[in-house]
Amino acid sequence: MTQIFVAGTMYGAMTVAAAIDAGLFGGGRRVLLTANNAAIPQVSTSLHEMPGFEALAGRFHEVLSWNDLIDPLHPFGWTPRAEDLPVFERLLRDRWGLGGDPVELVTESIAVSPGRALAMIFHDAPVTVYSDGLMAYGPTRTSLPNVGPRIDRLLHLDLVPGLKPRLLEEYGVPPAIVPDEAFLAVLAEVTTEVAPVLARHGSGLEGSALIVGQYLASLDLISESAEEDLHLRMVRGCAARGHATVLFKPHPTSQSSLSGRLAEEAGKLGVRLVVIDDPVPAEVWCATVKPELVVGCFSTAQMTALRFFGATAACSGTRMMLDQLTPYQNSNRVPLVITDTLLPHLDVEGRLSAPVIGLDQVGEKLAPLLTAVTYCMQAGSRPELRNDAGAYLAEHAEGPMLRYFKRRRLTSLKLPGGLSQANRRLLTAALPPHTRRRELALKALRKTEEMRGQTDE
Repeated sequence: MTQIFVAGTMYGAMTVAAAIDAGLFGGGRRVLLTANNAAIPQVSTSLHEMPGFEALAGRFHEVLSWNDLIDPLHPFGWTPRAEDLPVFERLLRDRWGLGGDPVELVTESIAVSPGRALAMIFHDAPVTVYSDGLMAYGPTRTSLPNVGPRIDRLLHLDLVPGLKPRLLEEYGVPPAIVPDEAFLAVLAEVTTEVAPVLARHGSGLEGSALIVGQYLASLDLISESAEEDLHLRMVRGCAARGHATVLFKPHPTSQSSLSGRLAEEAGKLGVRLVVIDDPVPAEVWCATVKPELVVGCFSTAQMTALRFFGATAACSGTRMMLDQLTPYQNSNRVPLVITDTLLPHLDVEGRLSAPVIGLDQVGEKLAPLLTAVTYCMQAGSRPELRNDAGAYLAEHAEGPMLRYFKRRRLTSLKLPGGLSQANRRLLTAALPPHTRRRELALKALRKTEEMRGQTDE
C-alpha cells in the first residue's frame, strides 16, 4: 500500500503529521505530495521550502511536487478530462514508482483540485479527508457522486469541542479527532526548527497582540482598501487595550501588499508594529511568543489560539462580512458564523463585547444555528435538515440570530423569516418598469416558482 498525502499548507501538513504520530494510519510507503495553490505559485513559497518543513519531512519516504508535475498549469484550476484519466493513472504510477500497488489517498479538500483530480485519477483508491480549519463544521460545497462513497473518514482537530463536523456527513463519512497532544507535539517540533527565523524579528515580543491577516481581497470578498481599513481598526483596538507591541501576520497566500498606512497608524498610536512576512504559520508564533490577544476576522488561527494556547481571541469585521459574503452558499460562511458567535468583538476603543454564544453553550445554541445555516447553504444535498432548520428559524425569525441568514434565501426556500408572497409582489412592483433590475427580479421569481413546482412533483 502506498499512501499519498496531499498538503498545501504547513497547518495541513502538521495536522497530517500529528495523525500519523497518533497511529491513525497503518504501515506502508508514505508519499507527501505538496501543492502550492497560491494565485501565482511561481512567486510564493511552496510547502517543502518553508521554514520548519524539515521537522515534518522525516515521516514520509518521499516528498513530491504536484506543481512541478503539471507545470505550467495551476493546481487549483486543472482537472483531467474523463477520457484522459486512464492515461494519467498510468503516467503517475510510472513516474512515482507505484507499479500495480494499491493506493490510499489522503487529501485536504476533496471538493476542489488537486484532491478531486487525484481522486478521479486513482478511481478505486480509498480516500481519507483531513480538515485544516473551521470549514469542517460546514457542509460539502459540491456533489461528489463518484468520490463520496469511497471516503472512509474525516480527520479533524477538535477546534470547537462539542461541535460535530458537517463536512461529508451526507455520505455517511465518520469524523475522527486528531488528538490534541499529538498536534501540540508536532507544533513543538516545528517551533524548535524555526526558532532562528523567529529570532530575526527581535526580542520583547512575549505577551504582545497578534493580528492574523487573511486573503479576503484576494478572494474578491472585499476590496483591498476595505481589508486594509479592517486591519487599521484592529491596530487601533489593540493599542487602545494597552498593547505596546502588535504583531501583524499576513496570510501566506495573500497577494495584497502591505501599504505604509498600517505602519503610519501604529506610529501615531505609539505602538511598535512588527510585520511577520516569513512563511511561518500563525500557530507557531502563538506557541513561541504566547500573545495575550489574537485578533482577526474569521481565521482558524483565532480558534486555535483560544483552544490550544489560552490566548484571548477576538474578532473584528465579522458583521461587515456577514452582510457582504455572497453567494449564501459560500463555504466561508460557517467559519464566519462560528467566529462571530463564539468570540468577543474588538472595537477601536479597545472594548471586548460579550460573545453571542458561550463556549459552554456550543451544543445547546451553536449546533442548532449551524444546522439551519447548513440547510440554507446546501438545501439540495441536505434535505433531511429542513425540519430542524424550519423549527430554529420559526423560533428566531424576529430576533438577532436572523443576521446569519438572508431574507432572499429564506424566501426562496419558503422558510420562516422570508418574505411572504404578498410582500414579494410589493417588492417587485416597487421596482421601476422596463429596467434591468425589474427584469432580473421577475426572471429569478419565475425560476424559483418553476423549481418549486418540480420539487412538488
